[in-house]
Amino acid sequence: MTDGRDELRAWFLREVLPLEAALTNYLAHHARGRAGVADLLQEVYVRVYEAASKKIPESAKSFVFTTARNLLVDKVRHEKIVPIEAVENLEALIVAADEPGVEAQVAAREELRHVQAALEHIAPRAREAFVLHHALGLGQGEIAERMRISVKTVSYHLNEAVQVLADILYGEKPGKRPKP
Repeated sequence: MTDGRDELRAWFLREVLPLEAALTNYLAHHARGRAGVADLLQEVYVRVYEAASKKIPESAKSFVFTTARNLLVDKVRHEKIVPIEAVENLEALIVAADEPGVEAQVAAREELRHVQAALEHIAPRAREAFVLHHALGLGQGEIAERMRISVKTVSYHLNEAVQVLADILYGEKPGKRPKP
């Protein structure tokens, strides 16, 4: 039985920590004259982790950078004197949070190639169910109709696909599971 903390920890390691370089640059650029970047980074991590413990967000990057922007806004609000540059920088924060840097774009393309290669290792029916669900957003009932199989079999195929992808992408050894 997997503990919710293990899932949260895995999500944090997989989705949040790879953003550290971009987040550090973002904080360094927008936090002039305030607390050290390392302290701000840790505070962002704490806020993200605590919020994700209630519900893991769909888009880690947007969530992390929005949290960072909100932290910087909070810091400015708590200062007695607000420098003019801070107000100008806060307006730029909204745009900067959604624009991926060159490093992030290259990393995303590489990750996409890795996922595409991993998809080739999934059994054809499981891959079809996975793509219909995760790429096209179809529900299990719709997939069952389209593939002419039961909802239970769709669920099995989706679980199988996710397990194979996790094994390939995160280095665990693939295990055989009995068919329903």
